[in-house]
Amino acid sequence: MFGREPKKSNNTKHYEVLGVQKNASPDELKKAYRKAAMKFKELAHAYEVLSDPKKREIYDRFGEDALREGMDGGDDGDNPSDILRERKGGGPRAKERRGKDVQHQLKVSLEDLYSGTSKKLSNSRNVICSKCTGKGSKSGASTKCSGCQGSGMKVSLRKMAHKLFQQMQHPCNECKGTGKTIRDEDLCSQCKGEKIVLEKKVLEVYVEKGMQIGDKITFSGEADQAPGAVTGDVVFTLAQKDHPKFKRKGDDLFVEHTLSLTEALCGFQFALTHLDGRRLLIKTNPGEVIKHDSFKAVNNEGMPMYQNQLMRGKLYIHFTVDFPTGEQCKVLEYMAYDHATS
Repeated sequence: MFGREPKKSNNTKHYEVLGVQKNASPDELKKAYRKAAMKFKELAHAYEVLSDPKKREIYDRFGEDALREGMDGGDDGDNPSDILRERKGGGPRAKERRGKDVQHQLKVSLEDLYSGTSKKLSNSRNVICSKCTGKGSKSGASTKCSGCQGSGMKVSLRKMAHKLFQQMQHPCNECKGTGKTIRDEDLCSQCKGEKIVLEKKVLEVYVEKGMQIGDKITFSGEADQAPGAVTGDVVFTLAQKDHPKFKRKGDDLFVEHTLSLTEALCGFQFALTHLDGRRLLIKTNPGEVIKHDSFKAVNNEGMPMYQNQLMRGKLYIHFTVDFPTGEQCKVLEYMAYDHATS
């Protein structure tokens, strides 16, 4: 018995994938395979670069050479050693010169930390000139500074004593330490050769419920820009203004309240205005006596817990009893004596 003839299907797909004819020789197949494999390698490398924010920023500004050879600025005079060359075999990857972070202290009230708030703050920073893309010149060209011979530094002598001098090194004032100069007629019309321009921007800072003193709110890449450098961050550190009534310890709140002796012995009630404007009724239980320097806890009326705002700490009321003195004591003694003899 003979088996059925196999059903005919596509018999050209593999040739099409390799881009060869059906009569291709083994050598032609190898050559086509190597070419396709190289294309795949390029695709993988492109994805590796563009999926990494830091590598992508370097590539967008300076191209592939900056990643492959460690060049970070070319003609605009930045130091090529600021970006380390990538090495094969798992060695260090490209390391960029990073701009400084800008630190600000943001003072907020205890009410802000209790209920959460947002604040709009103006931020001025240097950004790379869009007209010359940070080159400083119309043509993109620059020349070696004649004042420092391209080193970016100058040396001067400072007299310390008779026939004794100290050698001082400082950035070249002609090229501002870049080692490069631009002809006056070639200066960028927008930045005048400075490579950067001033930008003003409003940052909206969100303070979440339950945040604490010292917590940081970071705006990535919002600090000063500079050619050949990864932009630093703007960081706001929270500081709290003093509150006239409430004190905070972690997730708990504390408030002071003074009682008269009668209130401490016979009971009391009073309304306490909370940080969000609510009025809490604070009162003693029947027959409860409040001691001097004692605390009463109210559950779930403390601070919201940061990142778990369904939970709250406790509110502690610290009682001080105002004991009678002087004439008040004499009146009490008379009343006690009169009650005992009646």
